Amino acid sequence: MGEGLLFSQMEPAPADELAFHQWYDAEHIPPRMAVPGFDSACRYVAPDGGPWHLACYFLSDMAALDTPEYQALKADPGPRSRHMLGNVTAFTRYLCDLLSDTGPADEPHSRLFVTAFAVPEHAAEAFDSWYEQEHVPMLMKADGWLRVRRYAVRPGSDGPAWTRLALHELRAPSALASPEREAARTTPWRARLAGEQWFSENDRWIYRPIASATATWR
Repeated sequence: MGEGLLFSQMEPAPADELAFHQWYDAEHIPPRMAVPGFDSACRYVAPDGGPWHLACYFLSDMAALDTPEYQALKADPGPRSRHMLGNVTAFTRYLCDLLSDTGPADEPHSRLFVTAFAVPEHAAEAFDSWYEQEHVPMLMKADGWLRVRRYAVRPGSDGPAWTRLALHELRAPSALASPEREAARTTPWRARLAGEQWFSENDRWIYRPIASATATWR
């Protein structure tokens, strides 16, 4: 089924913050990293607003989501997981298929800039062409713009009806103020798309990585 992403945001109660981190790292992520097809995971927090927490699970094979091992985790998460997930707000869960990837960076990122669009079906080809042929190449010229991964969101997700997600790995927040990014946001091609109402109704978040894990099934 190809590479993909499980993308989930949530806002735990402030009183549960320490327990939430401990649970996520010790109980929630490790069983998933043991499922063949789950390659890695990264947890993030939003320094400037929410949803406060983000988890990204990167899959080498989206068919892992249909395996008995993963379905067992979903069917019986355990009492602590039920408590934690039952007491979060702003919960989203998106299953996404990889569209493109500029490739791993040679250095770690300190910020993840996420963009989300609800692209109508009739505009998807034009949007993808602009993003791939112009937008990403221009952004990747910026100092500190390390990697871009783009995804198509599957129908039936939990959360706003986004159809495209992009994960931009940045060396530092200053990359967002670079001349290269400003140039990428002021082209005639982008302006044509930006004239559509759906384009302006996008969302974006900036996250800071706090933990990561890799597969244990290999």
